[in-house]
Amino acid sequence: MDYILSILIFFPALAALIGILVKKDSIFIYGLIVTGLELVLSLILYSLFDVYEAQMQFIEEYALIPSYGISYLIGIDGISLFLVIMTTFMSFISLLALNEKKDLKQLILTVLFLEMTMVGVFLALDAIVFYLFWELSLVPMLFIIGVWGGKQRIYACIKFFLYTFLGSMIMLVAMLYLGYIYYATTGIWSFSLLDWNLLLLPFDMQLWLFVAFFAGFAVKVPMFPFHTWLPYAHGQAPTIGSVLLAAVLLKMGTYGFIRFSLPLFPDASVYFMIPMAILALIAIIYTAMLAYAQEDMKQVIAYSSVSHMGVIILGTFALNVEGIGGSIFLMISHGLVSGALFMLVGMLYDRRHTKMISEFGGLASVMPKFAVIFALMLMASVGLPLTIGFVGEFLSLLGFFKVSPIIASLAGLTIILGAVYMLVMYKSIFFGKLDNKKNEKLIDINKNEVLALVPLCILVVLLGIFPKIILTPVNTSVNELVNIMEIKAVKQSSKDTLRIINVIGGK
Repeated sequence: MDYILSILIFFPALAALIGILVKKDSIFIYGLIVTGLELVLSLILYSLFDVYEAQMQFIEEYALIPSYGISYLIGIDGISLFLVIMTTFMSFISLLALNEKKDLKQLILTVLFLEMTMVGVFLALDAIVFYLFWELSLVPMLFIIGVWGGKQRIYACIKFFLYTFLGSMIMLVAMLYLGYIYYATTGIWSFSLLDWNLLLLPFDMQLWLFVAFFAGFAVKVPMFPFHTWLPYAHGQAPTIGSVLLAAVLLKMGTYGFIRFSLPLFPDASVYFMIPMAILALIAIIYTAMLAYAQEDMKQVIAYSSVSHMGVIILGTFALNVEGIGGSIFLMISHGLVSGALFMLVGMLYDRRHTKMISEFGGLASVMPKFAVIFALMLMASVGLPLTIGFVGEFLSLLGFFKVSPIIASLAGLTIILGAVYMLVMYKSIFFGKLDNKKNEKLIDINKNEVLALVPLCILVVLLGIFPKIILTPVNTSVNELVNIMEIKAVKQSSKDTLRIINVIGGK
């Protein structure tokens, strides 16, 4: 088990290379076996993980470019543990529900490569290795959208690539500069986050570096006003692309803020707390209104995702244990629920080849099981108590309530607005008269769809009732993160005080 993290990262990619030799008739079963084994490995990791240990566990380090301090450094803590498990779980579930016929073998192998990059992002502790996985994740997702997407897939791919790549390049410059700063401070090159966390950076430098990292992370989230690529990407992506994009790839941005921006730039994080909250608040309200105006059910869920990601940002920049812990829980909640909703829309599209809300009505009478599962996911999305969606939103808003009751109260509108546009969509699709003859013979969920959706339903309820399963290890590591921020702030304050005294004394 000393190398379990490396196995988790590279097993899907190795299996994808071997999968080239697998016959097309067997590739679906092969993909399920590979993603299933990856899920089992992540659960074994959870069983071995010490939930009361705040420091990084299962650390592996191998020098890559020793002269510049670049190494293959990976590890895991409570912040990244469940994000890894969610990645492996959603990869398996999305394949289980897959109903794609075009170039199935290439699609499954592409998904396996994508799984490698997503897991790598959450485990990397060297900035350069993190950046490599971060950028590599673009490649398979571009293929998934560009090859298996809709009519405007090329435009969606170009917009997705340009937004994310340009933001990431700015972030890379900041990473290289931080490596140089560490060298100038200590005489040793290092790109290790564990080393960087010990740096005390001047306030002005923190501000510029925070903005540079913001460029990479904000686009990926996506935050307002960098969100415009997401509706196109979701609208044109095949179902499995939308599921993995919403469930995992968006969380890479919010994870980056927590892993990099908060501990490295604590003073800048405090300085930008209110501006970040205002951007999050605009996203929460503005995109919720856009979601209400949509006629395409997939676009409703896409704009809903931007709104909910705004709540995650709000919790993150509460800069306290409740807010940050709640935002991490909400990442997992949103990953499961939004992934399930995109999956459900995809199942409906497979039957009718349309996503327009106006084409449906009265489906509850012909697809009762489907209607019940859709309702459960919808309730979790709007934050109904005793579902997984409530816990993360409540803690995120509670955390920021300690900072600004007014902003937190306004952000609470996400629950009201979410209920409005989701319930209006549900009413239009499932209730009323079944007046479209094309809907009269629709088949309810099949065996594979049941196998994919039932585990999601169980988790939505179970984690809504027993959130401590996730919150205990998460809060242990979040406490450590907050302590690092406080210690660095105190040391920086003492240093600044000494500098002021020296200036007054003429030294």
